[in-house]
Amino acid sequence: MLIHPVILCGGSGTRLWPLSRKSYPKQFSSLTGDTSLFQASALRLSGAAFAAPIVVTGSDFRFIVTEQLAQVEIAPAAILIEPQARNTAPAILAAALSLHAREPGALMLVAPSDHVIPDVAQFSAAVEAAAATARQGNLVTFGIRPDRAETGYGWLELSTQPDVDFAPVAQPLAQFVEKPDLATAQMMFEGGKHLWNAGIFLFSVDTLIAAFETYQPEMLEQTRAAVAQAELDLGFTRLAGEPWAALDDISIDYAVMEKAPNMSVVPYGGVWSDLGGWEAVWRDGNPDAQGVVTTGPATAIDCTDTLLRSESETLEVVGIGLKDIVVVAMPDAVLVAHKDRAQEVKTAVTALKAKGAAQADTFPRDHRPWGWFESLAVGRRFQVKRIVVNPGAALSLQSHHHRAEHWIVVEGTARVTIDAEVKLVTENQSVYIPLGTTHRMENPGKVPMVLVEVQTGSYLGEDDIIRYEDVYARGQGAKG
Repeated sequence: MLIHPVILCGGSGTRLWPLSRKSYPKQFSSLTGDTSLFQASALRLSGAAFAAPIVVTGSDFRFIVTEQLAQVEIAPAAILIEPQARNTAPAILAAALSLHAREPGALMLVAPSDHVIPDVAQFSAAVEAAAATARQGNLVTFGIRPDRAETGYGWLELSTQPDVDFAPVAQPLAQFVEKPDLATAQMMFEGGKHLWNAGIFLFSVDTLIAAFETYQPEMLEQTRAAVAQAELDLGFTRLAGEPWAALDDISIDYAVMEKAPNMSVVPYGGVWSDLGGWEAVWRDGNPDAQGVVTTGPATAIDCTDTLLRSESETLEVVGIGLKDIVVVAMPDAVLVAHKDRAQEVKTAVTALKAKGAAQADTFPRDHRPWGWFESLAVGRRFQVKRIVVNPGAALSLQSHHHRAEHWIVVEGTARVTIDAEVKLVTENQSVYIPLGTTHRMENPGKVPMVLVEVQTGSYLGEDDIIRYEDVYARGQGAKG
């Protein structure tokens, strides 16, 4: 029996601001390698033992999900779109009900999309051990061997102490433990009968649905309605908004796992991280002999236990005499924090939102289903953008009330529609789009097309757009 992965891909990851933001959270970034965390998760949950994955995500991320899966040559079984974030319990239940409709009794492995688990073979062995227990009607969670008294994770108390090698042998779970204070964490770490709660689960869909029938019958009824009334949209499954809005915002742990008597845990002794903050990124970044991690154009001089990271090719970060410091530089924002206080980044995001700073939520590179764009310069009545359109992709047929546009192609060839005229514009050629004109840009080529757009007008917001045709069915609005 194949195991069906369910990848949860809806979090905002604000503890890794400014790299991770609401508009482009950490799971889509390449924090530790050449692939994104989401892609690494999908690859880890692929192979002979696994069916095609189910992905649960938000509407704004749906095209990023399909693009990143295509880059690693993975075709999803389904992509469920949450009308709004409702935590893990409704998301997991919706996936279980969707899977149950086509394969009752199927085994379902639920995993976040932003964890780092480099030892795929060891993780697969733990999943295999858990599968046998799940087939017997148990809800199985995975516990990570701790290497420190961590206060940022929930813990799992085992019924017996694991062996020295942390063999993946299932045993009854004694209890869940909430995020502890330092003294409690130290006691659990030294006691040897507690593991970190990874938030990864394996069970049959029948077992999970039965647990919701017992402990969350109202949530089960509402989620069933959201799944039954779901609509197909360009290959995505949009869960129904009205029943979904009535659901509680609650985690799977609180909803059923902490109440269920048939909980088992499988120890995992390999390397694991949820990259829940910059201190974790530093720890997993292979610090040098002085404890320094540098990424991008960054230089450390006489620094110790410090992270220096630049996400801009043109922005050089230099640290001199720093100790226990995190510095993360983006084109539009810079974070400087003591490593011990890196978890307080969420407080900074809240403060930025309060003052109306766009950097709180908005990533400087805006990803769309056809490619991406970024602002290069902004004035009172003008804006300059770099726009990259993927091969074969097309922007919507649209017009604007308040701005005119001038397009200069710098790489590739654009097929441009202006009212009834359609023409090709190649490198070093330009075209003018008068205010109010119906227009569209397409890339008919085999390589990405890059152009510089100069906007002029009284209002330059992304919501000044009227769509007439759109191959991505986004509707009206800034993103649709």
